[in-house]
Amino acid sequence: MGEEYYDAELEELKRRQMEALMRRQEEARRREEEAAREAQRQEILRRAMTPDARARLANVKLVKPDLARAVEDYIINLTLSGQLREPVDDDTLKEILYTIDARTRRDYKIVFKEKR
Repeated sequence: MGEEYYDAELEELKRRQMEALMRRQEEARRREEEAAREAQRQEILRRAMTPDARARLANVKLVKPDLARAVEDYIINLTLSGQLREPVDDDTLKEILYTIDARTRRDYKIVFKEKR
């Protein structure tokens, strides 16, 4: 009985280690895929924008990452659909930023109620 218990315990340990190894490999594969997608996004943006516009968007990303991501998605979609004829310059980027920010901005209202 002792040897059977030892064998079963050893098999369970091997199974857990194999599962852990498979999870680590899957996570590494997902990280590599994400890095490849991000590199592809950055390459599209590099070709679709002037250096000044890319610098401005990088600054916006520091302050408003959601807005920057929305603008990046918009520019990438325009590029991939063939609607973008020339690289986005700084002035055009300012217009895009303003438009998307106005569309996505939430207005906050603060209401004060009197105690009675």
